[in-house]
Amino acid sequence: MPDDPAAMIARAREVTRLNIQALQALEATIDDSLARAVDIVLSRPGYLVVTGMGKSGHIGGKIAATLASTGTNSFFVHPAEMSHGDLGMLRKDVTLLAISNSGESRELRDPLIYCQREGIPVIGITQRPNSFLGRSSAVCLTLPSAPEACPNGLAPTTSTLMTLAMGDALAMVLMDRRGFTAEDFGLHHPGGKLGMSLQSVRDWMGDRPPTPAVIPTTATFAEVVSAITEGRKGAVAVLNADGTLAGIVTDGDVRRAFARDLSGLTAADVMSASPKVIGPDARMSDAIDLMTQNRIATLLVVEDDRPLAIVHIAELMQAGYVG
Repeated sequence: MPDDPAAMIARAREVTRLNIQALQALEATIDDSLARAVDIVLSRPGYLVVTGMGKSGHIGGKIAATLASTGTNSFFVHPAEMSHGDLGMLRKDVTLLAISNSGESRELRDPLIYCQREGIPVIGITQRPNSFLGRSSAVCLTLPSAPEACPNGLAPTTSTLMTLAMGDALAMVLMDRRGFTAEDFGLHHPGGKLGMSLQSVRDWMGDRPPTPAVIPTTATFAEVVSAITEGRKGAVAVLNADGTLAGIVTDGDVRRAFARDLSGLTAADVMSASPKVIGPDARMSDAIDLMTQNRIATLLVVEDDRPLAIVHIAELMQAGYVG
């Protein structure tokens, strides 16, 4: 290729166009074989084991990860490792998802023969349904014929992209059939901002949440300041005589109170009587939205009109909930 930016851009666009055309061809050829594959997976109590050699193996690893994170128990096993002892992972209750563009990868033969002997159903993804993989499959998810973007027609490009798309389609249909919810997704993704935002406030609190700083409505101004300082959350919950929530006093309320005569002031005089609160079963994303939209730094977690915890925006930032 000439050292010409325009030529390089044109080539990159050509590769992208070939990929788009391949995906369009795949979309047009998806048929009821995918539905039959889904039915097989749902009918089997064991894992969906994914295998593939070379680039197909790399794609298979990603497909297995997507399946596992969206409700289908799945893991990847290298086909060559199966021939050296790991066939023991293929229990009789599993399903094998085998990937090979040609369908003739010699490393797949041992696991495919083993599955035939043990009555383990195979779902194949290949461009050649008449290949050994295609013939060995209970369901063959056939990829359309499409030229590789590689100028020599050798390096897998469009074929791996179509394989990945087929795997994503399978995973998403399974996810829909299982009724896999956003809350379920959050349980599988406790790390990272996305997973953390899908957690509940109760998850954030843990099984032993720190007791929030509380004071009665009759507390003196000095007692209010002392409670906020000791609680280290920038706020204190104010309680009625029966222990129910009456309001909240924040650092901001304390600062504004200094403009008044402090003698004789009580918590009831300086508190906000209608504070923003959230229940423990709400999502953390809802708590963050509530704090952001109302421009508040503290939020009370309340259940049965009694405070369980105080959330401060600084600790959410420190924990990675807020960027």
